[in-house]
Amino acid sequence: MLLAVFTLTFFMVRAAPGGPFSSEKNVPPRVLEKLNEHYGLDRPLWDQYCVTLGNIVLRGDLGPSFKYEGRTINEMIADAIPVSLELGGWAILVAVFIGIPIGVLAGVYRNTWLDYIPMTGAMTGVCLPSFVIGPLLVMLFALWMGIFNPTGWFEPLDRVLPAITLGLPYAAVIARLTRAGVAEIMGRDFIRAARAKGIYGFRLIFRHVLKGGLIPAVAYMGPAFAGILTGSFVVETIFNIPGLGQLFVTGAFSRDFTLVQGTVLLYAAMVVFMNLLADIAQAWLNPQTGL
Repeated sequence: MLLAVFTLTFFMVRAAPGGPFSSEKNVPPRVLEKLNEHYGLDRPLWDQYCVTLGNIVLRGDLGPSFKYEGRTINEMIADAIPVSLELGGWAILVAVFIGIPIGVLAGVYRNTWLDYIPMTGAMTGVCLPSFVIGPLLVMLFALWMGIFNPTGWFEPLDRVLPAITLGLPYAAVIARLTRAGVAEIMGRDFIRAARAKGIYGFRLIFRHVLKGGLIPAVAYMGPAFAGILTGSFVVETIFNIPGLGQLFVTGAFSRDFTLVQGTVLLYAAMVVFMNLLADIAQAWLNPQTGL
């Protein structure tokens, strides 16, 4: 999959109009020729592909940046990835610690007001994208109330609004999936048997309901993390956060081929890893697998 992602990205960025040295100022033909020769852009496209792929596979070298002279993509990603991982981690915590309790509550007390009200809010969260939630939160908590800074990534409080913006839509989906899983488990025969033995309340939920009821939500966690990573493009732009999303947007606008390739490939690798972890967790929660 990583090979397919790299191949598609390599040829798509080069098929787009313009190049890394296209700008409003006219570059003399001789200078442009030397720049293309220096970065190997004068070679046949297939030759460029093989050389770039070989450098990545054999040495882990993502190449130099075409727009930031003297800097490599490895260095730029190393500076930006801690910010994106921190933002993604906080967003995952928001999604899990909001979505799962709401879903469990709605699933246990299904078809009551404890089900209808949270699920109505969850549906609203599903329908609102991050580029709508972010400006609304900035307007309310930063501009009107003055609690948080509207942009930046300097103080601990600067993490709050971006994490909520990025994690809230996924909290809504996790809540609905958890509600469906818990409601299905609550109708099983072994739950009736547990109740007949006098097991109720939190003991029933934690010992018998959660392990099976969380399977749909856990299966979604891999794609959710992928969505959080790609959604960080928008959130990092809204809140001016110096993460991978900003690098990707900068590389796309400036036609920095290697920067776009590096960020996309890194995102794909992290998504593959998180999907693997989600599959392992799902297999562990499913008693039919015997793990």
